[in-house]
Amino acid sequence: MERKEIYEAVQRMQDYIEAHLTEKMTLAILSREAGFSPWHANRKFRELTGKTPFEYIRALRLSRAALTLRDSDAKVLDVALDFEFDSHEGFTRAFSKMFGITPKRYRVEAPPIKLFMSERIYDYYLIMNREGERKMPNERAKTVFVQVIERPARKLMLKRGVNAESYYEYCDEVGCDVWGVLASVKEALYEPVGLWLPKKLIAAGTSKYVQGVELPLDFQKSLPDGFETIDLEPCKIMVFQGEPFQDEKFEEAIGDVWEAIDSYDPKIYGYEWADDEAPRFQLEPQGYRGYIEARPVKEIGK
Repeated sequence: MERKEIYEAVQRMQDYIEAHLTEKMTLAILSREAGFSPWHANRKFRELTGKTPFEYIRALRLSRAALTLRDSDAKVLDVALDFEFDSHEGFTRAFSKMFGITPKRYRVEAPPIKLFMSERIYDYYLIMNREGERKMPNERAKTVFVQVIERPARKLMLKRGVNAESYYEYCDEVGCDVWGVLASVKEALYEPVGLWLPKKLIAAGTSKYVQGVELPLDFQKSLPDGFETIDLEPCKIMVFQGEPFQDEKFEEAIGDVWEAIDSYDPKIYGYEWADDEAPRFQLEPQGYRGYIEARPVKEIGK
């Protein structure tokens, strides 16, 4: 069996889990989705994701349950039952073991916690094999929407790397679970982002690329180990948004936007790049909205 077929099979299992997260699932059902025997499906899923199917399902359910508790008035018991836990007590034990806080207390305090963020395993296969990296010579130009927006004074909660200058280097240094913590922050002004920091914000011995989330200036909650907050000044940013894309073609979508940024002249509209004044950042690539990246600018002469 080719390696590609194994990744595709595990991806089908992931897709089924995502679509039926609040329903009962069995290994027999998942193995049928994969087209493998239950034993083989379990082994390959763990090999590629680092978790057995049911470890993966439980972590994903608990993380979605945490967001429900954070963002709604639903009762703890109702949330437990919605996510296929048999009792309030069992849910509380599992939640406390994963996040180090009870559901009841989390609902009141909503501190940053390490959510489990599922990653599409087939995307890793595409990255490793660079499928679709080359464009056809006569492929039409992609449309990229551009606008300038203002960011107010705010805080940035971040975790630094050491030498990283890109997403993949950062994940190698810090790990890929930072995003789950950032996504859990209730007070976030916007969604989590990957950022390239200007020199003035890079601490000695730390990376240019970081991951973080923007917060109100009055944010005062304690932070998980390894995280810190810094103040960001008001700024203008030029936002580039590409066309919607198929999720597995995210690298091509990012490349299209990078090409547009590299060839764009902001002076046409009275701006110039201001990379030394504020972070440049990227949003999580999501096919339905297109890839989005933003670069700081300032008005010419100001």
